[in-house]
Amino acid sequence: MTDVHKYTKEDIAELYGYRWHSELDIRSVKDSLNLGHVRCKSPKMVRIEFRTTILAYNLIRLTAASAALRSQQKPRSISFTGTCQFVLAGWAVHASGLMSQEALRRESAELLKHIAACRVGERPGRLEPRVIKRRRHGYPLMQKPRHVLKAELRKHCT
Repeated sequence: MTDVHKYTKEDIAELYGYRWHSELDIRSVKDSLNLGHVRCKSPKMVRIEFRTTILAYNLIRLTAASAALRSQQKPRSISFTGTCQFVLAGWAVHASGLMSQEALRRESAELLKHIAACRVGERPGRLEPRVIKRRRHGYPLMQKPRHVLKAELRKHCT
């Protein structure tokens, strides 16, 4: 993509926009769906955890897209985190099986209205530095095996 006659500045900027959305999606998966640290140990279970999380992510995005379609908005204008919160809040009621089909349809339509109201700010041409403002916790990183750290801690405590 170094041919300036074939690829314009606008073409490259559009590609960076797609890349930005990809990075936001990955951040949503890691932060909102807690995939920043996998809990499983075996490769098979890590794959299952990863696939389940991606399935959940796609279902949340599909729900947000449905809400956007009903309210004639762009799907990316709907908050991913807000959609997660509304879906989780309504989960017990919807999954209980105690509602009639008609009541479930009405409740789902109402849920989509609330999701559509959770908008993210329109920020065209947004430019952000790639830095971390602060660490999540004030503790240092674990850079030695746990048993070594425990032994050091015991030595200092007695």
